[in-house]
Amino acid sequence: MNALVPLPVLLPLFATGLSLAAGIRLKRSQRFISVAVLTAVVVISVVLMIAADEGPLAVHLGDFAPPLGITLVADRLSGLMLTVSSLVTLCVLVYSLGQGMADKDDETPLAVFHPAYLILVAGIACTFLAGDLMNLFVGFEIMLVSSFVLLTLGGTGPRMRAGSTYVIISLLSSMIFLVAIAITYAATGTVNFAQLAERLDGLPLGVTTLIQAMLLTVFGIKAAVFPVAAWVPDSYPTAPAPVTAVFAGLLTKVGVYCMLRAETLLFPGNRLGDLLLVVALASMIIGILGAVAQTDLKRLLSFTLISHIGYMVFGIGLADRAGIGGAIVYVVHHITVQTTLFLVAGLIERRGGTTELTRLGGMARSAPLLSLLFFVPAMNIAGIPPFSGFIGKLALMRAGVDNGSALAWVLVAGSTLTSLLTLYVVAKVWNLAFWRSEPPGQAAEGTVMESEEEDTDDDEEDEGGLVVTPQDGRGVPVRPGGGQVVATSITGKAVTTTKRPPRTMIAATAATVALGLSYTVLAGPLAAYTDRSAQELLTRTPYLEEVLRP
Repeated sequence: MNALVPLPVLLPLFATGLSLAAGIRLKRSQRFISVAVLTAVVVISVVLMIAADEGPLAVHLGDFAPPLGITLVADRLSGLMLTVSSLVTLCVLVYSLGQGMADKDDETPLAVFHPAYLILVAGIACTFLAGDLMNLFVGFEIMLVSSFVLLTLGGTGPRMRAGSTYVIISLLSSMIFLVAIAITYAATGTVNFAQLAERLDGLPLGVTTLIQAMLLTVFGIKAAVFPVAAWVPDSYPTAPAPVTAVFAGLLTKVGVYCMLRAETLLFPGNRLGDLLLVVALASMIIGILGAVAQTDLKRLLSFTLISHIGYMVFGIGLADRAGIGGAIVYVVHHITVQTTLFLVAGLIERRGGTTELTRLGGMARSAPLLSLLFFVPAMNIAGIPPFSGFIGKLALMRAGVDNGSALAWVLVAGSTLTSLLTLYVVAKVWNLAFWRSEPPGQAAEGTVMESEEEDTDDDEEDEGGLVVTPQDGRGVPVRPGGGQVVATSITGKAVTTTKRPPRTMIAATAATVALGLSYTVLAGPLAAYTDRSAQELLTRTPYLEEVLRP
């Protein structure tokens, strides 16, 4: 069984080479390779999650024992994260295939999408399985390289600016991470997690606190917690819908996972617990207030992302079994629901030609299926019973009440306020985009929506304010407040709005909605599994014995 541990990393990397070899000339082969490999990763991840429930699985690559060798470890937490992430990335891949085929994006940028996406999946798996700081750093860098390619697909101005911001922030965090690794190795002589768990306690308190603070800063940037989350609302909304979905839903949780791992395995005792609780509260309140002020759906969802990361940090800051278990439940819930909402935002953009809520309306009548696909995850993220969002929030609030400290009670109140404001935010989206009557000037079916980078010199305008597009030769209303990036394809080209989005995109979105609902149906087994995972994290003994045994 231990031989399966490296496969979630190795299979996508191997498939990347095959995908590059297939290239643009063998589009169907490229799609088949990507779907087949990610399906295999899902199966392997489920097997590892079940096997890890009996105890951690460790592999020393090359049979070199720590600290010389690369160690990969699958325990309950990493097995669960691998399973959820592989299911979500498979659904997003299917969604992107539907979007690419519908837009007939057969040019080189789309051919690069598959290899970059597979490398991203390998980087995510590497971070979840990493058994040492250096390999964790390598996983981060793999994600960074592929992320920049995916963010800048098509080379439009907004995407290049957003990608540049993302890379600058990521390189800054990488520099801090490298310095932290150097200090750790100089102080302990190892970067292996299991060995660090035994040696960090013997260091002077100041050195240990410095290492802990630096690592939490790096992981906080990755997780997009306040005050190091200002880059998120400017970076994510410009990317293609499937890219934004996997970034917002999954990549930020990589940072949360690393915070969980560091605070339980490397730095037990919760020395910085109060600081984490303050950061959690600030992320909740400031993030949701930012969402309240938005009228663009993608930016609104980006701010709710920052806000709800605070719930996870809340559980980590409590650092007890109930808090850690509640945080894991909420991580699993939020990966799926946040991804779903961004996929739905892509469908709304394709249906209405924009994500600006003031220019949308009437979709409850004109697109009832799309309305349902939005309504379910919206109620889920707002914490309405009996959805998994309610289960996760209730677990965290109960953990805060059981903790009993004044700061924990403040976090319980902040969590309640954030949940109510989240309900207000999704209700605003529902009222503006779905419930109210369709506003005048909303893009009609067949309208070609242009990005701000596209050349419109060939368009002809008549006195009535109609633009005749060379693609279809029909007059369509000019969008008020033009110049925004709307309804663009994966490669950044303008696309034609439609009342019926491609079935593949609908099916992929419906699959993520169903996955989110499954957490409610399986709430009992999920809660039991996360509770055992929290106990294993806090105990540390099974992990240490598996990694350090001869």
